[in-house]
Amino acid sequence: WLPGTYDFSFSGVKTALWHLVHREELVNHPNLAANAAASFQDAVVDVLVGKTLKAAEDFGATCILLSGGVAANSSLRDRLSHDSPVDVLIPPRSLCTDNAAMVAACSYFSGGPASPGGPGLDVEPGLSL
Repeated sequence: WLPGTYDFSFSGVKTALWHLVHREELVNHPNLAANAAASFQDAVVDVLVGKTLKAAEDFGATCILLSGGVAANSSLRDRLSHDSPVDVLIPPRSLCTDNAAMVAACSYFSGGPASPGGPGLDVEPGLSL
C-alpha cells in the first residue's frame, strides 16, 4: 500500500480478486463470492482509513471531510467515524457521487443554484477550482 506515503492504489488487488473469482469460479458459489467481496472491501477500508488518519495527524487536521462516490460506502463511513480522533464530516448519501463535492463547491462559490438542476442547467467546464 505504498508504505511511508499518503498514496494508495487498488489496481493490483482488484486484478487479483478478478483472477480469484474467475479461476475459482466463485460466480457459481454465492457465499464464497460474498466473502471475497467483503474481504476486498475490508482491505480497501483499512487502507483508506489508515492513510486518511495518518495524513490528518501529520498535518494537524482538526476535521476530516469524506466526499465523492466512495463516501457512500457504509463500512467506510462507520469505520472512519469510529476510528477518527477528530470530527468527520460526511454528507448525505444523495450528495456522495463522483466529484459531487467538487462540483457543488464550484457551483456554490460561483453563485450557482443551491439545489440540483435539471436538463436545462448550463454547464461551465472551465470553471476554476
